Amino acid sequence: MSLKIACIQLDIAFGNPEINKQNAQNEIEKVYTAHQPDVIVLPELWTTGYDLTRLHEIADVDGKDTITTISALAKKYRVNIVAGSVAKKTKDGITNTMYIFDRAGAVVGEYSKLHLFKLMDEHHYLLPGDSKGLFTIDGVSSAGVICYDIRFPEWIRAHTTQGAEVVYVVAEWPLPRLSHWRALLISRAIENQCYIIAVNRSGKDPANEFAGHSMIISPWGEIVSEAGVDTETIVTEIDLQKVKEVRSQIPIFQDRRPSFYE
Repeated sequence: MSLKIACIQLDIAFGNPEINKQNAQNEIEKVYTAHQPDVIVLPELWTTGYDLTRLHEIADVDGKDTITTISALAKKYRVNIVAGSVAKKTKDGITNTMYIFDRAGAVVGEYSKLHLFKLMDEHHYLLPGDSKGLFTIDGVSSAGVICYDIRFPEWIRAHTTQGAEVVYVVAEWPLPRLSHWRALLISRAIENQCYIIAVNRSGKDPANEFAGHSMIISPWGEIVSEAGVDTETIVTEIDLQKVKEVRSQIPIFQDRRPSFYE
């Protein structure tokens, strides 16, 4: 089985959800018309960027606006959409939340960022998630994680030991740590023998310049496709049989001894 994946590396207008929603909609329509992908992926906090101090004003209440907008696009084009993440406002606070939509426009997954990044003050404005990011797309066991999560290999492994063959990573990863972005993603692919679909943002905000370099990485750790630093969409077909082949050749999941790991 194969999936054609489209990674939309957006520049994000700081704190302006209306502009960002229109830009994302335009890019989704454009890439679908040109390539008819099976899955479209957006970056982290694509509606607001890291305008954390204003999230109480501009966050999406219960995710309703994101769900309405992206569900309609998924249904219109009959395409799965991993809708990056958005600031979701609830009665308890604000989370950094990923939504996943199937071809019928139904929400088939929801994940809130587990590990908050204190260097960007996330812990002052966001609540951490408390559940895994497992979901299924076109019958393929998958998982979603967000940015800083990739520095926690045990969190990625918690998903692949439950069958995930594709891990979607959405991010706003800064340019000064580009080498970490590439090394960590390649490592997560190799050690979990899975595809890594990593979508970063491009551009700048008042405090940061972002790295771009969205990537699709094979279960062998080979970079199948990689964007540059600017706004760009990459489209690549992945072969899910390769996950099974790699996992049978080097059977790390059978050889694990988790009773010794704690």
